Amino acid sequence: MDKIFFHIDVNSAFLSWSAVYRLSQGADIDLRDIPSIIGGDREKRHGIVLAKSIPAKKYGIVTAEPIVNALRKYPGLVIEPPDFTIYSKMSRAMMDYLHTLTSDIEQASIDECYLDFTPIRHMYSSPEECALMIRNHIRENLGFTVNVGISDKKVLAKMASDFQKPDKTHTLYTYEIEKKMWPLPVGELFLCGKSARTTLKKLGIDTIGDLAKTDRNVLKANMKSHGELLWEFANGIDDSVVVTEPDEVKGVGNSTTVEHDVTDRAEASSVLYDLCVSVSNRLKKHGFRAGLVTVEIKYATFKSVSRQSILNTPIHTAKALHEACMPLFDTLWNGEPIRLLGVRTSKLSDESEPVQLSLFDMEGEEPAKIIKDSAKEEKLEEALLKIREKFGKDAIRKGNIRDQ
Repeated sequence: MDKIFFHIDVNSAFLSWSAVYRLSQGADIDLRDIPSIIGGDREKRHGIVLAKSIPAKKYGIVTAEPIVNALRKYPGLVIEPPDFTIYSKMSRAMMDYLHTLTSDIEQASIDECYLDFTPIRHMYSSPEECALMIRNHIRENLGFTVNVGISDKKVLAKMASDFQKPDKTHTLYTYEIEKKMWPLPVGELFLCGKSARTTLKKLGIDTIGDLAKTDRNVLKANMKSHGELLWEFANGIDDSVVVTEPDEVKGVGNSTTVEHDVTDRAEASSVLYDLCVSVSNRLKKHGFRAGLVTVEIKYATFKSVSRQSILNTPIHTAKALHEACMPLFDTLWNGEPIRLLGVRTSKLSDESEPVQLSLFDMEGEEPAKIIKDSAKEEKLEEALLKIREKFGKDAIRKGNIRDQ
């Protein structure tokens, strides 16, 4: 039986949630009905557009542009500052409702999630019927609207939810990609950012269809693993599943908002290593090893992306975590400025359980040597941890980490 995935995305989340809250407090005007944005300080004219209303869009105002530019396009623009306490409550209310339908939900960010419809498909006459019910309930009970994308692949469900808005249901099954997705500009493909668009344009690739028909080796030569990933998405290739974590099995993770936007891979690697040290310490403290690692990136535009990898062997050292994170980072990062980086681990197992080495671990190595090297690495990290605890986290660092 083919899987069916939903991608549920709040329409102009920050603006919609601010509008709902203002109306609940007695406001006469709905921010969604006038040229308005969520952003920084109007008087100081700084910050960027975090979300925009449909009337504001008609003036050419786009998400992530500087507020000063938006004001030039329409001086009468209403600017509302963000309130993340409100947004968190609105997001939680939506997720609480969705969890009454199924537990097979993966929250991708504060305003979007994936839902595996497959286990509950027998309860509805069609996926579209369930999607309509979800949209109606959220609109009538929570006061805002969502788009629902439906597909047999997660990435295509994500693409479908970005079609015409607001308050719509769209399908994009694998057999529909040639008609519905290939004619779109390549920049509309998931994870195809500004840097990738520039490279693809130089290669003469203008549409998603052009990308899908390009030799993947050409893309790999010019864009490394990110080019291959985009080629797979353009062809509807995606084997990922909805990743849920039962309440009783908590993961261990950490994230950090960087002091300045990161635009350099080496700097990102260094930040990720520090996060891996923190996660490693917590895993060891609670006696866990991790069987799955997730890397999260939040861009300066506040758009979040993440990717996970199931590990051949459960791990808990900072070095092993970092080595697992960097390929995920390289696959995810589209070259745009990074505001936040995160590392999460799950599929936890007791560290006292015997660790079974996989064939991949042992390729070209003697098992005894691998075990010995792993033990040495753990002793080294224990020593480093004691030094950092006594003299501070910057007292000692690995000299080659920025080159990984």
